Amino acid sequence: MKFSFNLEDASQVFVGAFALAVPISFSEEVWRLGETLPFPNLIMLFFISLVFLALFTYQSVFQKNVKSRLIVFIFRIVVAYMMTALVVGLVLLCIDKLPMLSDPVTSLKRIIVITMPASMGAIVVDSFDKE
Repeated sequence: MKFSFNLEDASQVFVGAFALAVPISFSEEVWRLGETLPFPNLIMLFFISLVFLALFTYQSVFQKNVKSRLIVFIFRIVVAYMMTALVVGLVLLCIDKLPMLSDPVTSLKRIIVITMPASMGAIVVDSFDKE
């Protein structure tokens, strides 16, 4: 099994995540949504994010060929989501909208809300260079 997630792939994920995380993170609506959205809705957003990442990765990045590379496929989805969440967290921290010490629940909620669309940007940019 060939493992193929390198520095170029990582940089593409970071750039794609950043491209969507920045404009969304500056929205007051998203900050408030991160404060008020109920936990079940956050779980749904999280799973929707993973499902769409999986679908897009299956179709575009792996071109429907995952049988022999299932572990790499799953790894790529998980890593793309985690890298995107990291980018979102850093952007929110930079604009002082990540109250991690005073309100970690709101911080996590904001990260989940913004990571959903930003993760799609990340995986789309990553797909520009086919597997």
